[in-house]
Amino acid sequence: MKIAGHTLGTPDHTVPEALRLFKRAGLDAAEIIYQNDYTSGLGIQDTAAATEAARVAEGEGIPIIGLTPYTMAINATDDHTRRAAVDELRTAIDTAHTVGANRIRVYAGQWQAHQDDYEAHWAQLLRSLRELSVQAQEAGVILCPENHFGTMTQTARDTARLVREIDSPSVRVLYDQANLTFTHDEDIDEAFAVQGDLIGHVHVKDLVFVDPDAPFVASETARVHAEERAVRSRVVGDGSVDWAWILRRLWERGYDGILSLEYEYRWHPQDLDDPEVGFRRGAKYLRNLLSDLENKSSTHNSEVLS
Repeated sequence: MKIAGHTLGTPDHTVPEALRLFKRAGLDAAEIIYQNDYTSGLGIQDTAAATEAARVAEGEGIPIIGLTPYTMAINATDDHTRRAAVDELRTAIDTAHTVGANRIRVYAGQWQAHQDDYEAHWAQLLRSLRELSVQAQEAGVILCPENHFGTMTQTARDTARLVREIDSPSVRVLYDQANLTFTHDEDIDEAFAVQGDLIGHVHVKDLVFVDPDAPFVASETARVHAEERAVRSRVVGDGSVDWAWILRRLWERGYDGILSLEYEYRWHPQDLDDPEVGFRRGAKYLRNLLSDLENKSSTHNSEVLS
């Protein structure tokens, strides 16, 4: 498994600056936000910025492996709105080709439990992803609906259901256990039981609960506002998410993809170390866990052979 930095953690750096920071922090790759008006992101259809990012990534030896759009309306029942969202994700696939990325984070529409017409929105979500999956497959890109609040795949069970209904090799699960934890949905073993065979990408972050009994509340999809939070963000390894067990389960499943450090400095800087420190510490912690797994695997194999 390789470890990537995510530009959610570098809001005050340009994309080239973020790539250089990831290099200094000892990371292997980068995941870049795809959104207008964000300093550490690639603007929508900004070909010049994408080309420059690709050039810097190659020079630094930090390949861009993924893009993170914030497109939300692919489940809209108004088809004009839905079509505009699909078209925006089509540009993300084109930009992924420009920068050499092969993963795109996808919000599975926008959804709150109090809304009506669930089945109609679900049908539009399926329609959109089936359309996009054709272009993605031709481009060699995997679309990854995330376990994410405020969407139609908040739970692992719903994410797995969506991917299975799409039934395309170009649509796979983006596993985010921290999201599942603070929304009080599946624990690690439950998440692997329902979606473990479908994981195509992994977001890594950590947290501690301020009030573990507080119900989850989020009025937006992209972030949880300060007054709604029952958790605090932490550098990976300093929180309560059991990353040793998660990596063990990924290892057992044969996952050999990217672990993307989704350092939430854009949203919650008050909780976290400076990005350069936080990324370096998080990467070191993950590398130690991976090294332990490799050593245990080598020991086991030696014992079996003897």
